Amino acid sequence: MAEIAEIILPKYQEYRNLLKKWTFFKLYQALLLGVSYILARYFKIIKPWGLPLTLSIEPTTACNLGCPECPSGLKSFSRPTGNLKKSSYYSWVDSFSKHVHYINFYFQGEPFIHTELLDFVKYASNKGIYTSTSTNAHFLNQRTAEAVVLSGLDRIVISIDGTDQATYEQYRINGNLSKVIDGTQALMDAKKKLNSSSPFVIFQFLVVKPNEHQIEDVLKLGESMGVDEVRLKTAQIYNPTDEHHLIPTVEKYSRYKRDSDGTYRLKNAYRNECLRMWLGAVITWDGKVVPCCFDKDAKHQMGDLNQATLADIWKNNDYQSFRKKVFTQRKQIDICSNCSEGTKVWA
Repeated sequence: MAEIAEIILPKYQEYRNLLKKWTFFKLYQALLLGVSYILARYFKIIKPWGLPLTLSIEPTTACNLGCPECPSGLKSFSRPTGNLKKSSYYSWVDSFSKHVHYINFYFQGEPFIHTELLDFVKYASNKGIYTSTSTNAHFLNQRTAEAVVLSGLDRIVISIDGTDQATYEQYRINGNLSKVIDGTQALMDAKKKLNSSSPFVIFQFLVVKPNEHQIEDVLKLGESMGVDEVRLKTAQIYNPTDEHHLIPTVEKYSRYKRDSDGTYRLKNAYRNECLRMWLGAVITWDGKVVPCCFDKDAKHQMGDLNQATLADIWKNNDYQSFRKKVFTQRKQIDICSNCSEGTKVWA
């Protein structure tokens, strides 16, 4: 039973942290959103009754790596780039902390490049919001790891896309696997030193052709280091072809399916529905509100938090029109063309 407890306990701890952040008002909003989503899905009554529960907030667009299928890595944004300002952020959080349950401090870029990231985390955590981030772990060391634990961060996703340097750097260009391993170990040591169950540490393995042979290896590595979860994720490919060097040979790990005519299509069906439109939104570093994390260039701006509250933006005409299109003509929306819903693989 000891072995089972060691496996189950971390999950239990994360669920406990999630539950602790709920309030009656947030639960009420969840009920309103759930009922109105059912009405939208089955009766096309497109109107969210509640306020958003989840947000992704972008600390920075900058990144130290050069990953080939990422706007940050390619330095190919068609929108302004920059860093989140603390004064703006505090004002935003004050306005929506009553109803927001979860904030993921990530959209594009490497969050730890922003020197005030953990201040952002601490502020939201003190407001009773569950906090998460995603990182390439190159900025984690003994000092920063302890600061992460003390900030109150609830979850951290660490990208580890290979178990040796040669494999890792085929996708994480300019990356150093040793820094990822050392940074993760520093975080695990800090949790132990400070007697903390958080953050919940996830190894995320983006499955591509160069690393698909190392899936079992990364599972073993995660277990040996004591991380809480190892997660396998399908990769977004902008122009999938037979010759593409990143598409896995094992279809299970691909976001795409090859048709008989040789072309590739997304496995996920284009159903005229999307729960994300009812749960939350994405906020860019400069306050633009966009509907989904697949809108990497913020083409579909629903509003600006520097000019209106999130509650007002959430129910404005632009947002309503976008939701209606998702629920009636989703195939016509460009950012839905690479949606990974239904194509994730969990270890």
